Amino acid sequence: MKIGNIDLGERPLLLAPMEDVTDIGFRLLCRQLGASMVYSEFVAADALVRMVNKSLEKLTVCDEERPVVIQIYGKDPIAVRDAAQIVVERARPDVLDINFGCPVKKVAGKGAGAGMLQNVPLMLEITRAVVDAVDLPVTVKTRLGWDDSHKIIVPLAEQLQDCGIQALTIHGRTRAQMYTGEADWTLIGEVKNNPRMHIPIIGNGDVCCADDARRGFEQYGVDAVMIGRATFGRPWIFKEIRDSEGFSPISSAETQSVIDSQYAPLTPDWMLDVLKAQVLQSVERAGERGGILHTRRHLAATPLFKGIHNFRQTRIDMLRAETVESLFEIMERVRGMLPR
Repeated sequence: MKIGNIDLGERPLLLAPMEDVTDIGFRLLCRQLGASMVYSEFVAADALVRMVNKSLEKLTVCDEERPVVIQIYGKDPIAVRDAAQIVVERARPDVLDINFGCPVKKVAGKGAGAGMLQNVPLMLEITRAVVDAVDLPVTVKTRLGWDDSHKIIVPLAEQLQDCGIQALTIHGRTRAQMYTGEADWTLIGEVKNNPRMHIPIIGNGDVCCADDARRGFEQYGVDAVMIGRATFGRPWIFKEIRDSEGFSPISSAETQSVIDSQYAPLTPDWMLDVLKAQVLQSVERAGERGGILHTRRHLAATPLFKGIHNFRQTRIDMLRAETVESLFEIMERVRGMLPR
């Protein structure tokens, strides 16, 4: 699969853009563990135009994580266009993505993100403005529609393609669903099988294991699969899938060079070492307190600790730890509780 001149190989697995999750450290870790391409947290166009430092910091990328995508959102064509130019000038990502899919009230409720599904002419105006303004591939991420009565993705996909985008990611839910219920890939498949569509179609929603990824490729025919919430506390999901039948595996030598661990890849002890590496990467970039706070979501969500007997107090202690030393002491105690 290619986006522009970027070759992502066969059956690429992509890390979804997620607010307060896909910072540079997490992106790099997922890339090293098998993600074919990674996406930044979304960045508000208005904030970039106003040169807000916190938003400008989200444009930081490193060569080791490439190919990398910066995602922006907004509802004003001029602001989004200008923000796109700022992104190219400051970060020079491999791809620029426009978010027309975020369902949260503070974004969609103000007309941006998935709110654009209620104003398709404006969505297309913004898309054309960005495509015309930058000299790198522009892509779009959106949803099936606003609600069950307005699933517009099939005709919308053609309209977005006509604007000049070079790939389209579709989350298999409406805005009204938010993140509830099951993702419906039927319309994603319909878009992919539309003979008038010639750009890559990326499927997103409820990809939690190799079987889910295979289904996306084999049953619905997508060109790539994007993985989001299933990566929380589980950045090794890309290696799990890549090492399964039908995908290009990652060698043990490659994995060992990424994670300093004496344990075999994908064993519980190795996974614990991956989480420790994630903490250290986050601390390196955000300081001890900030780095630990940033990784708490992953430690709380990781499937590695599920099923451990009487784990509640240990989990609380772990999430209350304020230094790397104390956190790692607790994590090493957990090592003795892991299944063998």
